[in-house]
Amino acid sequence: MPCRHTIGRVDVSDSASISSGIANRYATAVFEIVKEAGALPELEANLDDLSAALSESADLRELLVNPVYSRDAQGAAIAAIADKMGLMPAIKNVLSLMASKRRLFVVPHMVSRLREMIAVEKGEVTAEVVSATALTDAQAAQLADTLKAKVGKDVKISATVDESLIGGLVVKMGSKMIDTSIRAKLNSLQNAMKEVG
Repeated sequence: MPCRHTIGRVDVSDSASISSGIANRYATAVFEIVKEAGALPELEANLDDLSAALSESADLRELLVNPVYSRDAQGAAIAAIADKMGLMPAIKNVLSLMASKRRLFVVPHMVSRLREMIAVEKGEVTAEVVSATALTDAQAAQLADTLKAKVGKDVKISATVDESLIGGLVVKMGSKMIDTSIRAKLNSLQNAMKEVG
């Protein structure tokens, strides 16, 4: 049988797995240093700031992934951003190291992994909640209480908005997903009508 070679092609799942592995190594190093220093609350606040910056700034997202920027340019820019945001030394150092190794593209994965590690340390579970409109503080608190009653652990809500859901929520905790969105209900109805017709 002829041997096939695929050069220059990377399976998307392989790419995601590689990114996760790299991010996990950086996250573990940061987590251990910060935990030993007793500064996990500060790390959590820094991660909130970094997540907000990533979601709000297309320029920052571009800086992390665009290979056109040199190592030096990426390093200088990420150091300036970290200083301006007042990030703790452990985060500043890891971002500089990632820039020097051309690994800034895994920053979002590292942030997610650090959040997971903090949640485990605190005995919390994180629920990723996507809603058609922004949740109020009262709605988020009520949802967290409802989920806590189901899983028996404190639940931290990580909320995002997707207007294409029309209404309702999509809640993901670990490998479990609950989709109560109107979009999902319409899709189910459409599929049911295709079967009838």
